[in-house]
Amino acid sequence: MLRPGSPHQTNHSHPLFEGVLSKTTVLVFHPRLTAGSRVNARLAQAAQAAGTPDAPIEVRDLYALYPDFRIDVEAEKAVLTAADRIVWQFPMYWYSTPSLLKQWEDDVLEHGWAYGSTGTALHGKELGVAVSPGAPSERYDHGGAFRYTVTDLLRPLQATSNLIGTRFLQPFVTTGAMAISDADLEAQADAYTAWLTGEVPALGDFE
Repeated sequence: MLRPGSPHQTNHSHPLFEGVLSKTTVLVFHPRLTAGSRVNARLAQAAQAAGTPDAPIEVRDLYALYPDFRIDVEAEKAVLTAADRIVWQFPMYWYSTPSLLKQWEDDVLEHGWAYGSTGTALHGKELGVAVSPGAPSERYDHGGAFRYTVTDLLRPLQATSNLIGTRFLQPFVTTGAMAISDADLEAQADAYTAWLTGEVPALGDFE
């Protein structure tokens, strides 16, 4: 279904080129994307189909690329350099990310490249998160069972975005992923296409 992508260079290093989003790269972190995933597999298919020659979308299955967690750092840097909008897509595990995404951050976002006084490689790009918590939305509320909103739980990723100089977008959230109906999943796939290809506001620090 999905083949791991390869680095693709563009001439545009900022999120908007003459007002048009140039290239989006979706990094999917799901350990069973093609053998057990329903929600993330459908969203990845929607992302792959949403690209155009003028605004390509590359979808990369990171667990297929790095089943041993040995990440090719230079290849990943090339992918990020070529992208204008970077999306981390993943199921929510224990109110956080799958372990490979954390490993990817540790390995790829190096000091002197992604942050620090000379670490400006990602400045001006957009960073988005497409997350799919398994539980229904009412549990992710300050008065709900989990006490925190999904946005609250994503703040460490927003802090990372601030550190590396990217514009952190309002996240695309698919709650209730464990029991979502086919109709609702198709509606989410359509909404994901719109989110990937349209203008998305930045997430405020405290909203």
